[in-house]
Amino acid sequence: MNETDLRRLSAGADELSAAAAEGLADRAIASRLLDIAVGSVDSPIGRLTVAVTPRGLARLAFEDEDFEGVLAELARVLSPRILRSMSATQSWRRELEEFFDAKRTRFDLPVDRRLIHGLQRDVLNATRRVPYGRVATYGEIAQRIGRPRAARVVGRALGANGSLTGYGGGIERKARLLELEGSLIGL
Repeated sequence: MNETDLRRLSAGADELSAAAAEGLADRAIASRLLDIAVGSVDSPIGRLTVAVTPRGLARLAFEDEDFEGVLAELARVLSPRILRSMSATQSWRRELEEFFDAKRTRFDLPVDRRLIHGLQRDVLNATRRVPYGRVATYGEIAQRIGRPRAARVVGRALGANGSLTGYGGGIERKARLLELEGSLIGL
């Protein structure tokens, strides 16, 4: 057996392993034994991990986040019954792909907000009402949630420190997202 044959066998084993894992996830879903399905999608801001529950999208994670830490948080707070499933995450991955391809300006699928608490929930509710292609300052969001002096708190709730350079996903990702929506003007 030569190196090419070994590569073909390895590729075949990977495909069989992926098919077996997807089959297991499908059976778990049918038996109502799967609480969180995890998939991934490529995007202009890097590979994203998508975690979905029967209630909706529970978590998006950037490729440079600690994947095991993300899974541990999901298991601790929501449920340890987690499996990879591309089919169970397909609808959410499709909406993300459409957004990144500029074919979608709003997301229609439900969101599971159980990982979001307190002020962060208020801030995210306010920011989701910012129209596509528009920006709002942390001060404006603070006003909307009834805490006009809490701009820095709003920034922290969004994973930032009150400036473009402090965005939790990194400056490049924030700039790319703003550019996608046509909002990167004078920032």
